[in-house]
Amino acid sequence: MTARAWAELLRVSALFTVPGDALAGAAAVGRRPNRSTALAVGASLCLYEAGMALNDWADREEDAVDRPHRPIPSGRITPRAALTAAGALTAAGLALAARAGRPALTVATGLAATVWAYDLRLKHTPAGPAAMAAARGLDLLLGATATATAPAPATATPARAVPAALPAAVLLTAHTYAVTAVSRHEARGGSTTAPLAALTAVAALGGAVVRDRPEEARRPGETERAGEGRRAAAPARLLVTALTGAYLRTAGRPLAHAALNPSPPLTQRAVGGGIRAMIPLQAALAARAGASGTALAVMALVPLARSLARKVSPT
Repeated sequence: MTARAWAELLRVSALFTVPGDALAGAAAVGRRPNRSTALAVGASLCLYEAGMALNDWADREEDAVDRPHRPIPSGRITPRAALTAAGALTAAGLALAARAGRPALTVATGLAATVWAYDLRLKHTPAGPAAMAAARGLDLLLGATATATAPAPATATPARAVPAALPAAVLLTAHTYAVTAVSRHEARGGSTTAPLAALTAVAALGGAVVRDRPEEARRPGETERAGEGRRAAAPARLLVTALTGAYLRTAGRPLAHAALNPSPPLTQRAVGGGIRAMIPLQAALAARAGASGTALAVMALVPLARSLARKVSPT
């Protein structure tokens, strides 16, 4: 029972949406995942779980009314244990980021501060969705800066990592903002506007992902070798399109249902779908950057996330 309670508190089924942030960041700077990328993934996982524990600690009184089955109000986990776990996981995340280098630690510190500010102050304010969205964007930049810190060609330095990864971070940030705006209504439902706005945002983001050509098509001399360039780009284009389609299906269908019937169960499903949709979005961003192998590796997390979500809700 204790293991089950901690799994619910930490929302372990949502953990599979985290590694793709760092991997998409690595792809954005044109690097293969390396040891520093792995450290960034570890730091991201720790900071994400810290946020989950801190979230339930901060919302324990509200959950006692709206979600009495949650681990803290049901008495299965004490508030003190949840807060201690949040602190320990934050420290572990920052320690892992420090091992990836000073630039990664700087980003991770900003990420940790954003997580704590969201849970303790900003969640129930108009700035809440923006803070949550910023945390996801920073998580992708953490992977980019950590990966670029490892020995590499001069074109992949930490100073250039943030500008290179910023477009992908913006897309992931926008998706997170839309899903977070819907999540503010998941306990009581009643909002048609939030899921409809999120559905519109998801469609726009899908269009933005497929609009740019994969990096594999952007090669020197393309004008002279137009036919060769198009042939080389075709598989990459198809992969980006397929992954973007998976993203649109995963996020769009439950959002449409919630827009038509904004009941708490359907709103919660829309939020869960939006969370799971981060995986194909991350994969599409990696494929768009020319990292097809990384994209497929990220997509391999989908069945794991889906299987665990049947046992532990990601919301």
